[in-house]
Amino acid sequence: MSDTSGHIVIVGAGAAGLMAARELARAGKRVTILEARDRCGGRIHPLPASEFGYPADGGAEFVHGEAPVTRGLLSAAGLSLQPIEGTQWSYDGTKLARGGRDNPHEAELHAALRDLKDDLTVAEFLRRHFAGDEYAGMRHSIERMVEGYDAADPERASTLALREEWMDGGHHSQGRVVGGYGALIAFLVAECCKHGVVIRLNCAVVAIEEATIVAVRCAGGEAFACDSVVLTVPLPLLREIALPHAARQKAAAAADIGFGNVIKILLRFNRPWWRVRTPDLADLSFLLSDETIPVWWTQHPSELPVLTGWLGGPRAAALTGLDRRRLIDAGIDSLATIFGLTRDDLLRELVASEAANWAHDRFARGAYSWATPQTRAAQKILARADGPVLFAGEALYHGRDLGTVEAALASGQETAGLILQG
Repeated sequence: MSDTSGHIVIVGAGAAGLMAARELARAGKRVTILEARDRCGGRIHPLPASEFGYPADGGAEFVHGEAPVTRGLLSAAGLSLQPIEGTQWSYDGTKLARGGRDNPHEAELHAALRDLKDDLTVAEFLRRHFAGDEYAGMRHSIERMVEGYDAADPERASTLALREEWMDGGHHSQGRVVGGYGALIAFLVAECCKHGVVIRLNCAVVAIEEATIVAVRCAGGEAFACDSVVLTVPLPLLREIALPHAARQKAAAAADIGFGNVIKILLRFNRPWWRVRTPDLADLSFLLSDETIPVWWTQHPSELPVLTGWLGGPRAAALTGLDRRRLIDAGIDSLATIFGLTRDDLLRELVASEAANWAHDRFARGAYSWATPQTRAAQKILARADGPVLFAGEALYHGRDLGTVEAALASGQETAGLILQG
């Protein structure tokens, strides 16, 4: 192990880790990033442009809301943001219809949300305020939104954390990075290297020890001495790293932060057959259904013939035993039902395909975090800079869009600031 003087080790080269490293290195700190994978980016995972015709995102894809940190980085990197355009459609089991499903009880829902003072889980909120049969459709819609969009469990998810999302119908602004999130990661990596950050790939951290020095140990036997450590790994991995007693006590608070899974399927066709088959779908953006793979979207306004399928939250557990090929089959079957086609119809059009079940990723164990009624208190515990082991990542973000790339970047930036202030 080398001299510890002024040395900071960051565990994880995802968005949070790279952002923290950049900020610290720019301030003159000596920084080493230890990354378990053979690449940077973490749950940002660009796929080969040769397969999909563009640098498709196998992981995080959208920029949500105002995202000031993300937008600032995009500007610094000379990258641009393409707003999501187009029309949402839905499939009710018999036909396609433009727009979402109307909620005749929307005024009642908003009134109950406005009056809510003490947090409840989503499931308890619905049982308490909307238990009648007449609300069955609304309950179903809300539960699907919580499970699908937020990858959350309604029996644990915070109503207050999701209130704003429901009040605006979930339609706050979204966009995509032109060139994909991989371009932003490449910029951060270049920035880190420019300022002297050492990035070690294939170094899975298994233990952090605190005695007269702080030592970070990797699975391969390497050890790194430092003054402080910033852990930016996904929440499930915190249980797999041996930590000093005080840090272990802090890490226990992570149990009060939800963490969900996502299955993502990308299908490239030789033409945008949905536009040819149904001209009204020329500006299709999102398509919602209750099929096995319930959510689909296009790359509109781009004319790339790619459909992306999405299944999040507890329902993804039902497909946990399916390998990549069978997940793609499930996606094909879902599209065939929605559009009244056969599997063979779609397979004749298929050029490339990929499927990711993030629960099977050994260095993620799922997709992203979500808030329970206890999450804000847990975040305060984890964010304390009261020892040599600090925590950062999308799960610690205090803003609205928990579980996003913006959340990861902002948390990494904030944690670097705490170190520099100390």
